[in-house]
Amino acid sequence: MPVYTLPELTYDYAALEPHISARIMELHHSKHHAAYVAGANTALEQMEEARTNNSFGAINKFEKDLAFHLGGHINHSIFWTNLSPDSEGRPSGELAAAIDEFFGSFDAFKAHFSAASLGIQGSGWGILSWDPVGSRLIIQQLFDQQANTAQGTVPLLQLDMWEHAFYLDYQNVKADYVAAFWNIVNWGNVEQRFAAARTHSAGVLLLS
Repeated sequence: MPVYTLPELTYDYAALEPHISARIMELHHSKHHAAYVAGANTALEQMEEARTNNSFGAINKFEKDLAFHLGGHINHSIFWTNLSPDSEGRPSGELAAAIDEFFGSFDAFKAHFSAASLGIQGSGWGILSWDPVGSRLIIQQLFDQQANTAQGTVPLLQLDMWEHAFYLDYQNVKADYVAAFWNIVNWGNVEQRFAAARTHSAGVLLLS
């Protein structure tokens, strides 16, 4: 059975400084993300054992564990690619036009995304997503690693708002962390995700 693996970063741990320190990047990637990978693989193994033994008394726990840990793995895998030491500063082309269309302007989008991220109660993520049903961009608050987003939406840009993502650098001043994030967004990656997301038809979700 295939297992999940920790992806390698395309930049050094120190590459995002001063916005995110090398120490945070090392802990975040090699410890926190690695723990989600291990947790997802463990949940799969436990489900396989349950099927083998026809013993499903703990299946609810295994399903919740898989959702949480796989969510953490996927969220972080996207997050790393959303970051770059050579940020373009702002989106271009069709993504920039779509942001203007659905949010009014890039500045209005940044304000909305920042407010949604800072408004998360507890741990979670701010996410710019493509909604294939409405054929539009939306901003979502993801609670923990797996809760409160609409089924079928495609994440394009994610901001980790768990304390482990920023506390060593910014302590409890989350607004400074969010402001720093805009200096390291890999808009080229977001644009690629946007182009890919739009090729998927909403009809798959709306079959009758």
